[in-house]
Amino acid sequence: MKAFQFAGVSKGLQLHDVPIPKPGEGEVLVQVRATGLCHTDCNVISGKDNILVSKLPVTLGHEIAGVIVELGTGVTEFSINDRVVSGIAIKHPVTLEEILTTAGLGYDGGYGEYVVIKAEKTVRIPDGVTFAQAAVATDAVATAYHAVVVEGQVSSSSTVGIIGLGGLGLSAVQIAAYTGAKVYGIDISAKKYVAALQSGVSKCAKSLDKLAGVQFDVIVDFAGTGTTTAAAVNALQTGGRLVLVGLAAKESTINTYELVARAVSLKGSAGSTVQEVAVVLELIAKGKIHPIVEEIPFADIPKGLDRIAKGDTLGRLYADPTKA
Repeated sequence: MKAFQFAGVSKGLQLHDVPIPKPGEGEVLVQVRATGLCHTDCNVISGKDNILVSKLPVTLGHEIAGVIVELGTGVTEFSINDRVVSGIAIKHPVTLEEILTTAGLGYDGGYGEYVVIKAEKTVRIPDGVTFAQAAVATDAVATAYHAVVVEGQVSSSSTVGIIGLGGLGLSAVQIAAYTGAKVYGIDISAKKYVAALQSGVSKCAKSLDKLAGVQFDVIVDFAGTGTTTAAAVNALQTGGRLVLVGLAAKESTINTYELVARAVSLKGSAGSTVQEVAVVLELIAKGKIHPIVEEIPFADIPKGLDRIAKGDTLGRLYADPTKA
């Protein structure tokens, strides 16, 4: 089968012919029908997040949706031809050890025609949800859901700021708007504003200081540039919550006086649980959330990741390996 593998920073992502994997005990073999592209893969390829892979070469791609074609021993909860996705984690908080049990990170993933998934991380796709929507739901939507609902505790009375209107940020906008919250979008790229407004944002700006006077209860930072995190602390009202998801910078200098004086809470948020993946799939099935997706040819996955690294995408990119 065809698979894009990463063997090291010097080699980048390369298309290889590799054997179709065999499912072991407690695993299922899935024919991949949609694989989402994630900024995490850009970080792995650049060497920024090399701790997220435990073997080389590795087939990247952790946003996976497809059809079960073979069952490993001991798997009774799924059947051949079930439409499924792969969840990234089982429980929260997510540990590095658990991330390394995820297809596309710890072992070969969805940038290939077939992938083995652990049954305990496998979730059925509800009727009415496309493979593309399901694939991006496993990370872009579920990660946003966890950050907004679980860590941010956003409700109908909340005023929310979403920093970074990429694939995760636009999903977070829809989720926060679904709760009834008033939502503001912050991104340096004005070309993302139309999609943000259509997703439920009241107003967009290039930075938080352009929204002076807005009293934020919750700010979710999907950029994490350091300066965005520092600015968010100063923009929250007393008792506000800052949820950090983005890791563009490894460090940030914040005003500790403002943090203490305003009793601001700062929380990190990574990934989601398998149960939360099931929740967002149901929200998509019911038409409450509409992931913004763009299909690219399977052969263009490296080009797609370059676009993501440059911030030249709207929503989430995905490819269908059956069209390879």
